[in-house]
Amino acid sequence: MNKRLLAAFGNKLSRKNAVIAVILIIIIVAAYIILNRKAEVVEDTPIVSIMPTQQENVEIYGDYVGRIRAQQFVEVRARVEGFLEQMLFEEGTHVNKDQVLFIINQDQYIAKVDKAKAQLKKDEAQARKAERDLERIRPLYEQNAASQLDLDNAIAAYEMAVATVGMSQADLDQAEQELGYTMVTSPISGNISERYVDLGTLVGTSGKSLLATVVKSDTVLVDFSMTALDYLKSKERNITIGQKDSTRTWQPTVTITLPDNTTYPYKGIVDFAEPQVDPRTGTFSVRAEMPNPKQVLLPGQFTKVRLLLDVRSNATVVPQKALIIEKGGAYIYVMRKDSTVEKRFIELGPEFGNSTVVERGLVPGENIVVEGYHKLTPGIKVKVSNKK
Repeated sequence: MNKRLLAAFGNKLSRKNAVIAVILIIIIVAAYIILNRKAEVVEDTPIVSIMPTQQENVEIYGDYVGRIRAQQFVEVRARVEGFLEQMLFEEGTHVNKDQVLFIINQDQYIAKVDKAKAQLKKDEAQARKAERDLERIRPLYEQNAASQLDLDNAIAAYEMAVATVGMSQADLDQAEQELGYTMVTSPISGNISERYVDLGTLVGTSGKSLLATVVKSDTVLVDFSMTALDYLKSKERNITIGQKDSTRTWQPTVTITLPDNTTYPYKGIVDFAEPQVDPRTGTFSVRAEMPNPKQVLLPGQFTKVRLLLDVRSNATVVPQKALIIEKGGAYIYVMRKDSTVEKRFIELGPEFGNSTVVERGLVPGENIVVEGYHKLTPGIKVKVSNKK
Protein backbone atom coordinates (compact mmCIF):
# COMPACT_ATOMS: atom_id res chain seq x y z
CA MET A 1 0.00 0.00 0.00
CA ASN A 2 2.75 2.38 0.89
CA LYS A 3 4.59 1.61 -2.33
CA ARG A 4 1.53 2.45 -4.37
CA LEU A 5 1.09 5.79 -2.60
CA LEU A 6 4.70 6.69 -3.13
CA ALA A 7 4.50 5.84 -6.82
CA ALA A 8 1.38 7.89 -7.29
CA PHE A 9 2.94 10.83 -5.45
CA GLY A 10 6.05 10.60 -7.64
CA ASN A 11 4.03 10.64 -10.84
CA LYS A 12 2.05 13.63 -9.65
CA LEU A 13 5.24 15.52 -8.83
CA SER A 14 6.78 14.76 -12.27
CA ARG A 15 3.71 16.10 -14.05
CA LYS A 16 3.85 19.28 -11.97
CA ASN A 17 7.53 19.83 -12.80
CA ALA A 18 6.82 19.28 -16.45
CA VAL A 19 4.09 21.91 -16.36
CA ILE A 20 6.40 24.35 -14.59
CA ALA A 21 9.12 23.68 -17.13
CA VAL A 22 6.71 24.31 -20.00
CA ILE A 23 5.53 27.56 -18.38
CA LEU A 24 9.14 28.72 -17.94
CA ILE A 25 9.92 27.95 -21.56
CA ILE A 26 6.86 29.94 -22.70
CA ILE A 27 7.89 32.90 -20.54
CA ILE A 28 11.45 32.84 -21.90
CA VAL A 29 10.28 32.68 -25.52
CA ALA A 30 7.79 35.53 -24.97
CA ALA A 31 10.44 37.67 -23.31
CA TYR A 32 12.84 36.98 -26.16
CA ILE A 33 10.24 37.97 -28.75
CA ILE A 34 9.33 41.18 -26.87
CA LEU A 35 12.96 42.18 -26.42
CA ASN A 36 13.72 41.51 -30.08
CA ARG A 37 10.76 43.63 -31.14
CA LYS A 38 11.96 46.51 -28.94
CA ALA A 39 15.44 46.17 -30.39
CA GLU A 40 14.00 46.28 -33.88
CA VAL A 41 12.04 49.41 -32.98
CA VAL A 42 15.20 51.00 -31.57
CA GLU A 43 17.19 49.98 -34.62
CA ASP A 44 14.55 51.51 -36.96
CA THR A 45 14.94 54.99 -35.37
CA PRO A 46 17.09 57.13 -37.78
CA ILE A 47 20.40 58.32 -36.40
CA VAL A 48 21.34 61.86 -37.47
CA SER A 49 23.96 64.50 -36.82
CA ILE A 50 22.77 67.96 -35.90
CA MET A 51 24.24 71.39 -35.32
CA PRO A 52 22.77 74.74 -34.28
CA THR A 53 22.39 77.48 -36.90
CA GLN A 54 25.03 80.16 -36.53
CA GLN A 55 25.38 83.86 -37.16
CA GLU A 56 28.51 85.25 -38.78
CA ASN A 57 29.81 88.36 -40.47
CA VAL A 58 29.98 87.07 -44.02
CA GLU A 59 32.14 88.55 -46.77
CA ILE A 60 30.72 88.02 -50.26
CA TYR A 61 33.25 87.90 -53.11
CA GLY A 62 33.12 87.76 -56.89
CA ASP A 63 35.87 86.14 -58.97
CA TYR A 64 36.86 87.56 -62.35
CA VAL A 65 39.69 87.61 -64.87
CA GLY A 66 41.57 90.89 -64.97
CA ARG A 67 44.36 92.53 -66.89
CA ILE A 68 47.08 94.81 -65.53
CA ARG A 69 47.43 98.22 -67.12
CA ALA A 70 49.95 100.97 -66.43
CA GLN A 71 48.56 104.00 -64.67
CA GLN A 72 50.36 106.20 -67.24
CA PHE A 73 51.69 105.13 -70.61
CA VAL A 74 53.29 108.03 -72.48
CA GLU A 75 54.85 108.06 -75.93
CA VAL A 76 58.10 109.99 -76.37
CA ARG A 77 58.02 111.63 -79.81
CA ALA A 78 60.26 113.94 -81.78
CA ARG A 79 58.59 117.35 -82.16
CA VAL A 80 61.09 118.74 -84.66
CA GLU A 81 62.77 117.24 -87.70
CA GLY A 82 66.39 116.25 -87.73
CA PHE A 83 68.92 113.44 -87.47
CA LEU A 84 69.06 111.63 -84.13
CA GLU A 85 72.52 112.18 -82.66
CA GLN A 86 72.56 110.96 -79.05
CA MET A 87 70.70 108.64 -76.67
CA LEU A 88 71.30 109.53 -73.02
CA PHE A 89 69.62 106.67 -71.13
CA GLU A 90 69.82 102.93 -70.65
CA GLU A 91 66.93 101.01 -72.15
CA GLY A 92 64.54 99.43 -69.65
CA THR A 93 65.67 101.58 -66.72
CA HIS A 94 63.90 104.17 -64.60
CA VAL A 95 63.98 107.75 -65.86
CA ASN A 96 62.87 110.95 -64.16
CA LYS A 97 60.52 113.62 -65.39
CA ASP A 98 62.27 116.21 -67.64
CA GLN A 99 65.35 114.00 -67.96
CA VAL A 100 67.00 114.41 -71.37
CA LEU A 101 66.61 111.19 -73.35
CA PHE A 102 67.59 112.02 -76.95
CA ILE A 103 69.38 114.85 -78.74
CA ILE A 104 68.51 115.73 -82.34
CA ASN A 105 71.03 117.56 -84.53
CA GLN A 106 70.83 121.21 -83.47
CA ASP A 107 72.80 123.04 -86.20
CA GLN A 108 69.88 124.35 -88.24
CA TYR A 109 67.94 125.33 -85.14
CA ILE A 110 70.89 127.20 -83.64
CA ALA A 111 71.17 129.05 -86.96
CA LYS A 112 67.47 129.93 -86.83
CA VAL A 113 67.91 131.30 -83.33
CA ASP A 114 70.91 133.40 -84.36
CA LYS A 115 69.00 134.73 -87.38
CA ALA A 116 65.97 135.56 -85.24
CA LYS A 117 68.17 137.38 -82.70
CA ALA A 118 69.81 139.43 -85.46
CA GLN A 119 66.46 140.34 -86.98
CA LEU A 120 65.17 141.34 -83.56
CA LYS A 121 68.15 143.62 -82.99
CA LYS A 122 67.63 145.22 -86.42
CA ASP A 123 63.93 145.79 -85.77
CA GLU A 124 64.64 147.17 -82.29
CA ALA A 125 67.11 149.68 -83.85
CA GLN A 126 64.50 150.79 -86.37
CA ALA A 127 61.95 151.14 -83.59
CA ARG A 128 64.32 153.38 -81.60
CA LYS A 129 64.96 155.55 -84.70
CA ALA A 130 61.21 155.82 -85.37
CA GLU A 131 60.71 156.83 -81.73
CA ARG A 132 63.37 159.58 -82.02
CA ASP A 133 61.85 160.85 -85.28
CA LEU A 134 58.46 161.08 -83.60
CA GLU A 135 59.95 162.98 -80.65
CA ARG A 136 61.45 165.53 -83.10
CA ILE A 137 58.27 165.94 -85.20
CA ARG A 138 55.83 166.43 -82.31
CA PRO A 139 57.36 169.74 -81.01
CA LEU A 140 57.64 171.05 -84.56
CA TYR A 141 54.01 170.26 -85.15
CA GLU A 142 53.04 172.11 -81.97
CA GLN A 143 54.96 175.14 -83.27
CA ASN A 144 53.29 174.84 -86.71
CA ALA A 145 56.68 174.03 -88.18
CA ALA A 146 55.52 170.57 -89.35
CA SER A 147 52.29 169.49 -90.97
CA GLN A 148 49.71 167.06 -89.65
CA LEU A 149 50.77 164.64 -92.37
CA ASP A 150 54.36 164.68 -91.13
CA LEU A 151 53.16 163.89 -87.60
CA ASP A 152 50.86 161.11 -88.79
CA ASN A 153 53.65 159.52 -90.82
CA ALA A 154 56.00 159.63 -87.84
CA ILE A 155 53.43 158.05 -85.54
CA ALA A 156 52.65 155.32 -88.10
CA ALA A 157 56.34 154.59 -88.65
CA TYR A 158 56.91 154.24 -84.90
CA GLU A 159 53.90 151.95 -84.38
CA MET A 160 54.93 149.78 -87.33
CA ALA A 161 58.44 149.52 -85.92
CA VAL A 162 57.11 148.47 -82.52
CA ALA A 163 54.89 145.83 -84.17
CA THR A 164 57.84 144.54 -86.16
CA VAL A 165 59.83 144.20 -82.95
CA GLY A 166 56.98 142.09 -81.49
CA MET A 167 56.96 139.84 -84.56
CA SER A 168 60.70 139.39 -84.40
CA GLN A 169 60.51 138.56 -80.72
CA ALA A 170 57.87 135.90 -81.46
CA ASP A 171 60.08 134.46 -84.21
CA LEU A 172 62.97 134.29 -81.74
CA ASP A 173 60.80 132.58 -79.12
CA GLN A 174 59.66 130.03 -81.69
CA ALA A 175 63.22 129.40 -82.86
CA GLU A 176 64.41 128.92 -79.28
CA GLN A 177 61.48 126.61 -78.61
CA GLU A 178 62.35 124.48 -81.62
CA LEU A 179 65.96 124.43 -80.48
CA GLY A 180 64.73 123.22 -77.10
CA TYR A 181 62.75 120.45 -78.78
CA THR A 182 66.01 119.03 -80.13
CA MET A 183 66.62 117.86 -76.56
CA VAL A 184 63.87 115.27 -76.10
CA THR A 185 62.95 114.89 -72.42
CA SER A 186 60.82 112.44 -70.48
CA PRO A 187 57.30 113.77 -69.82
CA ILE A 188 56.88 111.63 -66.66
CA SER A 189 58.91 109.54 -64.25
CA GLY A 190 58.80 105.83 -64.97
CA ASN A 191 60.42 102.93 -66.75
CA ILE A 192 61.46 103.55 -70.32
CA SER A 193 61.26 101.08 -73.18
CA GLU A 194 63.94 100.29 -75.71
CA ARG A 195 64.54 102.92 -78.37
CA TYR A 196 62.44 102.53 -81.49
CA VAL A 197 64.89 104.28 -83.83
CA ASP A 198 68.63 104.03 -84.36
CA LEU A 199 71.11 106.86 -84.04
CA GLY A 200 71.54 108.75 -87.31
CA THR A 201 67.91 108.20 -88.32
CA LEU A 202 65.90 111.13 -89.63
CA VAL A 203 63.13 111.74 -87.09
CA GLY A 204 60.31 114.23 -86.86
CA THR A 205 57.66 115.23 -89.35
CA SER A 206 59.37 113.62 -92.35
CA GLY A 207 60.64 110.59 -90.45
CA LYS A 208 59.77 108.45 -87.47
CA SER A 209 58.46 110.52 -84.61
CA LEU A 210 57.95 107.77 -81.99
CA LEU A 211 61.28 107.34 -80.20
CA ALA A 212 60.33 105.38 -77.03
CA THR A 213 57.63 104.96 -74.41
CA VAL A 214 57.67 105.64 -70.68
CA VAL A 215 55.48 103.64 -68.32
CA LYS A 216 54.61 104.73 -64.81
CA SER A 217 53.96 101.45 -62.98
CA ASP A 218 54.54 102.13 -59.27
CA THR A 219 50.73 102.22 -59.28
CA VAL A 220 48.86 100.08 -61.79
CA LEU A 221 45.25 99.72 -62.91
CA VAL A 222 43.41 96.41 -62.97
CA ASP A 223 40.67 96.12 -65.61
CA PHE A 224 38.01 93.41 -65.41
CA SER A 225 34.38 92.89 -66.42
CA MET A 226 31.34 92.20 -64.26
CA THR A 227 28.04 90.78 -65.42
CA ALA A 228 24.86 92.79 -65.47
CA LEU A 229 23.49 90.32 -62.89
CA ASP A 230 26.28 91.26 -60.48
CA TYR A 231 25.36 94.89 -60.98
CA LEU A 232 21.68 94.26 -60.24
CA LYS A 233 22.53 92.27 -57.11
CA SER A 234 24.76 95.07 -55.87
CA LYS A 235 21.94 97.57 -56.47
CA GLU A 236 19.59 95.37 -54.44
CA ARG A 237 22.05 95.67 -51.56
CA ASN A 238 22.28 99.47 -52.09
CA ILE A 239 25.87 99.20 -53.27
CA THR A 240 27.12 101.17 -56.26
CA ILE A 241 30.25 99.65 -57.78
CA GLY A 242 32.92 102.25 -58.41
CA GLN A 243 31.69 104.81 -55.87
CA LYS A 244 32.98 105.20 -52.34
CA ASP A 245 30.43 105.28 -49.56
CA SER A 246 31.48 106.88 -46.27
CA THR A 247 28.51 105.31 -44.49
CA ARG A 248 29.95 101.80 -44.97
CA THR A 249 32.55 100.30 -42.69
CA TRP A 250 34.08 98.56 -45.71
CA GLN A 251 34.93 99.40 -49.31
CA PRO A 252 34.92 97.19 -52.45
CA THR A 253 38.55 96.08 -52.28
CA VAL A 254 40.28 93.97 -54.90
CA THR A 255 42.72 91.13 -54.27
CA ILE A 256 44.66 89.57 -57.13
CA THR A 257 46.47 86.26 -57.57
CA LEU A 258 49.97 86.14 -59.04
CA PRO A 259 51.01 83.62 -61.75
CA ASP A 260 52.52 81.34 -59.07
CA ASN A 261 49.06 81.21 -57.37
CA THR A 262 50.20 83.31 -54.43
CA THR A 263 48.11 86.24 -53.24
CA TYR A 264 49.48 89.70 -53.95
CA PRO A 265 50.14 91.40 -50.59
CA TYR A 266 48.53 94.73 -51.50
CA LYS A 267 44.83 95.40 -52.02
CA GLY A 268 43.28 97.81 -54.51
CA ILE A 269 40.17 99.95 -54.46
CA VAL A 270 37.58 100.06 -57.25
CA ASP A 271 37.56 103.65 -58.50
CA PHE A 272 35.59 103.40 -61.74
CA ALA A 273 32.76 101.41 -63.32
CA GLU A 274 31.48 101.85 -66.85
CA PRO A 275 28.02 103.49 -66.76
CA GLN A 276 26.63 101.22 -69.46
CA VAL A 277 26.58 97.51 -70.33
CA ASP A 278 28.32 96.26 -73.46
CA PRO A 279 25.46 94.77 -75.54
CA ARG A 280 27.83 92.28 -77.20
CA THR A 281 29.02 90.65 -73.97
CA GLY A 282 26.39 91.63 -71.41
CA THR A 283 29.13 92.93 -69.10
CA PHE A 284 30.39 96.30 -67.95
CA SER A 285 33.98 97.32 -67.34
CA VAL A 286 35.33 97.93 -63.85
CA ARG A 287 38.70 99.40 -62.89
CA ALA A 288 40.68 99.17 -59.66
CA GLU A 289 43.83 101.00 -58.62
CA MET A 290 46.56 98.80 -57.16
CA PRO A 291 49.88 99.79 -55.47
CA ASN A 292 52.94 98.32 -57.19
CA PRO A 293 55.97 99.65 -55.27
CA LYS A 294 58.26 96.72 -56.14
CA GLN A 295 57.22 96.52 -59.83
CA VAL A 296 55.91 92.98 -59.37
CA LEU A 297 52.84 93.60 -61.53
CA LEU A 298 53.64 94.08 -65.21
CA PRO A 299 51.39 95.96 -67.64
CA GLY A 300 49.61 93.58 -70.00
CA GLN A 301 49.66 90.72 -67.50
CA PHE A 302 46.48 88.68 -66.96
CA THR A 303 45.51 87.82 -63.40
CA LYS A 304 42.71 86.47 -61.22
CA VAL A 305 40.71 89.20 -59.51
CA ARG A 306 38.66 88.74 -56.35
CA LEU A 307 36.32 91.63 -55.55
CA LEU A 308 34.66 92.15 -52.18
CA LEU A 309 31.04 92.69 -53.19
CA ASP A 310 29.29 92.84 -49.82
CA VAL A 311 29.67 92.25 -46.09
CA ARG A 312 26.67 90.70 -44.32
CA SER A 313 26.61 91.42 -40.59
CA ASN A 314 25.16 88.70 -38.32
CA ALA A 315 23.95 86.59 -41.25
CA THR A 316 22.32 83.21 -40.57
CA VAL A 317 24.64 80.57 -42.01
CA VAL A 318 24.23 76.83 -42.68
CA PRO A 319 26.60 74.29 -44.25
CA GLN A 320 25.82 73.41 -47.85
CA LYS A 321 25.75 69.68 -47.04
CA ALA A 322 22.59 70.25 -44.95
CA LEU A 323 20.64 71.69 -47.89
CA ILE A 324 18.21 69.70 -50.01
CA ILE A 325 17.42 71.29 -53.37
CA GLU A 326 14.27 70.39 -55.27
CA LYS A 327 12.21 71.96 -58.03
CA GLY A 328 9.96 73.55 -55.47
CA GLY A 329 12.88 75.22 -53.73
CA ALA A 330 15.39 74.46 -51.01
CA TYR A 331 14.56 72.99 -47.64
CA ILE A 332 16.27 71.71 -44.55
CA TYR A 333 15.31 69.40 -41.68
CA VAL A 334 14.99 71.13 -38.31
CA MET A 335 14.97 69.06 -35.11
CA ARG A 336 12.32 70.00 -32.56
CA LYS A 337 12.64 69.73 -28.79
CA ASP A 338 10.73 66.42 -28.78
CA SER A 339 13.38 64.87 -31.12
CA THR A 340 11.06 64.93 -34.13
CA VAL A 341 12.10 66.62 -37.36
CA GLU A 342 10.36 69.33 -39.39
CA LYS A 343 10.77 69.91 -43.11
CA ARG A 344 11.47 73.65 -43.38
CA PHE A 345 11.58 75.51 -46.71
CA ILE A 346 14.10 78.35 -46.69
CA GLU A 347 15.22 81.23 -48.93
CA LEU A 348 18.86 80.97 -49.86
CA GLY A 349 21.31 83.84 -50.12
CA PRO A 350 24.88 83.95 -51.48
CA GLU A 351 27.31 81.08 -51.09
CA PHE A 352 30.75 81.37 -49.56
CA GLY A 353 33.20 78.56 -49.01
CA ASN A 354 31.22 75.47 -47.99
CA SER A 355 28.40 77.45 -46.41
CA THR A 356 25.33 79.37 -47.56
CA VAL A 357 23.54 82.41 -46.17
CA VAL A 358 19.86 81.82 -45.33
CA GLU A 359 17.77 84.90 -45.99
CA ARG A 360 14.50 83.63 -44.48
CA GLY A 361 13.16 80.51 -42.80
CA LEU A 362 15.58 79.85 -39.94
CA VAL A 363 16.06 81.33 -36.52
CA PRO A 364 19.56 81.47 -35.00
CA GLY A 365 20.10 78.64 -32.53
CA GLU A 366 17.72 76.13 -34.13
CA ASN A 367 19.16 72.64 -34.52
CA ILE A 368 19.39 71.48 -38.12
CA VAL A 369 20.17 68.02 -39.48
CA VAL A 370 23.50 68.00 -41.30
CA GLU A 371 23.95 64.23 -41.78
CA GLY A 372 21.53 61.33 -42.09
CA TYR A 373 18.58 63.25 -43.55
CA HIS A 374 18.16 60.98 -46.60
CA LYS A 375 15.75 58.59 -44.80
CA LEU A 376 13.83 61.25 -42.92
CA THR A 377 10.19 62.17 -43.30
CA PRO A 378 8.46 65.10 -41.61
CA GLY A 379 7.42 64.33 -38.02
CA ILE A 380 9.62 61.25 -37.60
CA LYS A 381 11.48 60.79 -34.34
CA VAL A 382 15.26 60.69 -34.62
CA LYS A 383 18.24 59.83 -32.52
CA VAL A 384 21.25 62.12 -32.37
CA SER A 385 24.62 60.55 -33.14
CA ASN A 386 27.19 60.76 -30.35
CA LYS A 387 30.18 60.94 -32.67
CA LYS A 388 31.78 64.36 -33.08
